Amino acid sequence: MPIRTLDLAEPFFTVRIITDSPVHQVLGKVILLNLSEEPVQVREQRLWHLQSAVAADVELRDVSHAVIVERFDDHDDADRLFSEVRRSWPSAFDVRQEERLRGISHYMSPKVWVGQHGFTMYHSGSVPLNVGLHRDHAFCPVPGFREVHTQIVGIGKMQQCRENDISTLYLEEPMAPGATHRPMYDADGNYPWHQYETITPSIFMAVEMLPDGAAPPK
Repeated sequence: MPIRTLDLAEPFFTVRIITDSPVHQVLGKVILLNLSEEPVQVREQRLWHLQSAVAADVELRDVSHAVIVERFDDHDDADRLFSEVRRSWPSAFDVRQEERLRGISHYMSPKVWVGQHGFTMYHSGSVPLNVGLHRDHAFCPVPGFREVHTQIVGIGKMQQCRENDISTLYLEEPMAPGATHRPMYDADGNYPWHQYETITPSIFMAVEMLPDGAAPPK
């Protein structure tokens, strides 16, 4: 029943990876994202691959591989939380140097890799965010890169477009705390034009999944 605690989001949230656990007791509220192809049993409900939910004071069963975010609901003053996050995390542009992120109120925690899975928290501070539509993930040259985003604080939406133009929007998924959008990639890891957009200032978690043959970037 290994449990690994990641330090990417301290002191704001506690993130744990749980593997091969027949039973895991949740105390208080947590956000649970199932990373396994096998379902997690939550009483009479099943949480399937890359599905997430808020779980509270409940016994989880058959946890093959999942990530849990604790203390997401402990912050009574969201503005104060966001202010402290901005003092602690660098801007996404400073870290990633992507032109679409220049001048955007978008901040990121350290990224932690556990095997082929990468975990990062992002704070999006403006409404709208205007982070920019994109579909490529250049740091992973091997086909089959996968990624999902889980809402932690605030409310956002994941948008998919036919072209690099928001007027070609064809699918939009609202995201409240505990929600993960449906995977966007096809069997070969191809993505539509997409972006995360804020409804309120927000924090979300990105989970990147590398295909076989790809190594985490250094």
